[in-house]
Amino acid sequence: MATSLNFINFVCEQIEGPWNITYKKMFGEYMIYVNEKPVIIVCDNTAFVKKVPEISNYMENASTGFPYKGAKEHYILDIDNNEHSKIIVKELEKITPLPKSKKKISK
Repeated sequence: MATSLNFINFVCEQIEGPWNITYKKMFGEYMIYVNEKPVIIVCDNTAFVKKVPEISNYMENASTGFPYKGAKEHYILDIDNNEHSKIIVKELEKITPLPKSKKKISK
């Protein structure tokens, strides 16, 4: 089951804050960017965040899962709890590097 655009819009609304939120469709699913940093991956209408030590205290009671086959285990973000989600986004935005730009191949 692919993620619906309605769910993506809901996730973006839940994490609104003093940051720029964008998303990109990737392989039928979505990546949500906060200040151009990849913070939330959404697969099958479920929001996943990386398991990193910086948020482990906030996520100690969170469920975990795999966003796609071959992925590392991620925390499942309770996106209905927008205050908690904003805390997680704020912490992840601090530690997530900007993606490296891809070099264009000249012909």
